[in-house]
This record gives sequence, C-alpha cells and structure tokens, in this order.
Amino acid sequence: MTGTGSVITDRVGTTALVKLNRPDVLNAFDAGMRSALRDTLQAVGDDTSVRVVVLTGEGRLFSAGADLKAGAPTAAQAHSQLLEEYGPALTAIADMPKPVIAALDGPAVGIGLAYALICDLRVMAESAYLQAPFNDIGLLPDGGLSWLLPRMLGYGHAFEFIAESRKLDATRCLDLGLVNRIVADGHAVLEALAWAETLAQRPALALAASKQAMRSALSSTYAQALIMEAELQGPLVESQDCAEGIAAFIEKRLPKFSDG
Repeated sequence: MTGTGSVITDRVGTTALVKLNRPDVLNAFDAGMRSALRDTLQAVGDDTSVRVVVLTGEGRLFSAGADLKAGAPTAAQAHSQLLEEYGPALTAIADMPKPVIAALDGPAVGIGLAYALICDLRVMAESAYLQAPFNDIGLLPDGGLSWLLPRMLGYGHAFEFIAESRKLDATRCLDLGLVNRIVADGHAVLEALAWAETLAQRPALALAASKQAMRSALSSTYAQALIMEAELQGPLVESQDCAEGIAAFIEKRLPKFSDG
C-alpha cells in the first residue's frame, strides 16, 4: 500500500487499486485530494508493471463531489482547479494505455461523477446512484461532463439529467449504458478486481491501441478513424501477441499473451 492520506493505492497482482480516502466527508474533493489523485493517476499510468487500474472510494460514497464546506472558490481559483488539478487527473484516466474500472460501491455525485464516467468501465452497487446537482447550486456541469454526458446519453437525456439534478439509480444507469455491471452492495470492488484480473490476461498492446483509437474516434470523422486504425494496426500485426493469438486460434487453444 502507498499513501496514507486522502488517496491510497494498493497493488493486487498487476492491478492498482486507487482509493479516495476521505470517508468522514464522503470523499469530497479538497485541494489535497485533488493534487494527490492527479499525481497518483499519472504515476500508475506510467507504471508499466500495472496492467489495469481500479478507482474507488472508501466508505459509503464513491465521492460526494467538491468539498463545499471548504468555501466557494473565486472565478480565478475555479478556473485553475479545473485546468490544473481536476483536468490532468481526468485526462490521465482517458490517456493512460490501460483499462481503468470505476468501482461504485456508493453514489458518485458532482465532480465525482466525472471521475466515474471518464473511466473505461464501471461496476455499480445496487443501492448506488449517479447525480450531477450542479444546477442546484447555480453552476454548470464541469470536469468534462458537458462532453461526456451528451455522448453517453444523447443530448435530451443528458440535459434532463442536468437541468433536474435527478438521481439515476443502478438499474436506470444500466439501461442507459452509464454502467456495465450491477452487483450486490459491498461487492463492486471485488467484482472490479476480478474483472481487472481477466483483462490483465488480454493482450496489453492491443488493449492500449483499442482504447486510444476508440477514444479518439469520439471526436473524429469516420475517415480519420480509418487512418488512426491503420497507423496503430501496423505495429500490432508484427507483435508477438498477434503471432501468439493466430497460432492459438489455429491450434484451438487459449493464447498466452506477453506482458506488453
């Protein structure tokens, strides 16, 4: 285990389990947790011994969002926080060449929702919910939610979700495609770690290239996607994993992929 403050990292095999650790304030983000999570995510993203990352929160909530009791920031402070603290942590998840799974054993609210949705995959407990109550305090959704939500829900559902600050329960989240799996309360982290172990057996280079291509395609044209696929596919075709995958297919056995 590394870190004893607002963010803790455990290693479970080749998985890095990153925990928001301010359960007494429902994992609300203050300056310390913003910077600690940014640095932690950048570190596990660069660590080649880590194959998968699981992001979760200690206690009853994944995260309640920003710590409002710390006081409202000035306009300049809010601008700095979003671009220098929240932004780099969120883009670290999107850009790291490995899958990131959000384990939601409790609700993800506000900026906490942004961290959950920027992950590649999500496991959600039955009693958890998602909420973006920015309008309730006179703000717009940030942390990239204005980009994420319309793409995941469609504009109409996304605007309704934001305008009414409604809570989406686990079943509704699954129906809308916001989460991948629902599990019994208290089992989201266990399910995410089991899933991570499975993903760690997959070809790391191909997973990384697939993540890069698919995230890029969200804001590119079809023609641009074809070009990126061609550029990324070349090195994969010549990789040991590709040779092993083809050999295993022909020999009707399970492939044994490299460490990436």
